[in-house]
Amino acid sequence: MRILVVEDDVTLNRQLADALKEAGYVVDVAFDGEEGHFLGDTEPYDAIILDIGLPEVDGITVLEKWRSAGKGMPVLLLTARDRWSDKVAGIDAGADDYVAKPFHVEEVLARIRALIRRAAGHSSSEITCGPVRLDTKSSKASVDGKPLKLTSHEYRLLAYLMHHKGEVVSRTELVEHMYDQDFDRDSNTIEVFVGRLRKKMGVDLIETVRGLGYRIQAPTTNAN
Repeated sequence: MRILVVEDDVTLNRQLADALKEAGYVVDVAFDGEEGHFLGDTEPYDAIILDIGLPEVDGITVLEKWRSAGKGMPVLLLTARDRWSDKVAGIDAGADDYVAKPFHVEEVLARIRALIRRAAGHSSSEITCGPVRLDTKSSKASVDGKPLKLTSHEYRLLAYLMHHKGEVVSRTELVEHMYDQDFDRDSNTIEVFVGRLRKKMGVDLIETVRGLGYRIQAPTTNAN
């Protein structure tokens, strides 16, 4: 899962980015509204954390531009302002949620998890597919109750497929959501990670859809 943090406070930006990375997300950062708008307009994100009080272009304007352009990614607003009108303006502009400063980073993480789950149609912090269970709160996975020991890339791959279970996900889409903007992306590595993941899971849930990508879904049982 790939997140964009748009916050001009360098220390807070770093704290949020570090916490998100520790939780298993891929993170891009921007420090003003102009750069933030450009990244959100040109890169695919699973969610964006957007400060309202930004230099160059304010957060509400950035959000309105994204929504006007048809960008539907979940957006969590950060605001240091106490006026309820600012919060209303943010929601009316298309924000999905907001957090007022000062806040605990854990609250931001919880709200981001919830926004991503809802965007993918999941209401619980635990996503299951057959014997595989993904706990988005702890960033851990298991098969038949036994923990899976996964690398960060393997976890990101499994998490993205699980959030979109039943859907065919292309290699390009996986690459775009598994690596940040500065990573030397190579879609061929996805096949390697899929192979490793299948081996560690020990269950045949990840299907290769020839010419299209991959899909994870629970096996169907045929009634006799």
